[in-house]
Amino acid sequence: MAIHIEIDDPSLVVLVGAAGAGKSTFAARHFAADEILSSDRFRAIVSGDEANQAATRAAFALLHRRLATRLAAGRLAVVDATSVRHAARQALLALADAARVPTVAVVLDLPAATVLARNAARPARTVDMAVVRRQLAAVRTALDGPLPPLHGEGFGQVVVLRDPLEVDGVTIRRRPAGAQPG
Repeated sequence: MAIHIEIDDPSLVVLVGAAGAGKSTFAARHFAADEILSSDRFRAIVSGDEANQAATRAAFALLHRRLATRLAAGRLAVVDATSVRHAARQALLALADAARVPTVAVVLDLPAATVLARNAARPARTVDMAVVRRQLAAVRTALDGPLPPLHGEGFGQVVVLRDPLEVDGVTIRRRPAGAQPG
């Protein structure tokens, strides 16, 4: 199942999905390491432990500063965080708006059983299953309805991937910002 995503370069790409959905794997497959701003990595920078939830506020403050700097410099940035909450996405959109760069949300809306199994099988750490279930519900809330809320938040493009085969079949093509879609 081939899915082609065209993104402007520079732009802000926001990965949305529950823990275990495969956001980090997707990011590593399609983007350079310096383009990826991972909330786990920023937690590790702040506290020495990427799983330390007590470091989340400081980690995101640092991530937002780095994101603003990257976007202002005209560099593509990929935010690898759950981004399941509206407020979290709005903060990212505001930074992209300030830098006047296009935005893309890539939503990994995989089946709950797949996400829960992947989370349980993570070698480094697992996220509490109740937390993952809440994240899955938040993704559903963002996508459900006749006019899905996430589609009206201000993203220039929203791509929803609902099957692992779709995720595996994605190709990303970059185009200079302002170029006509091909």
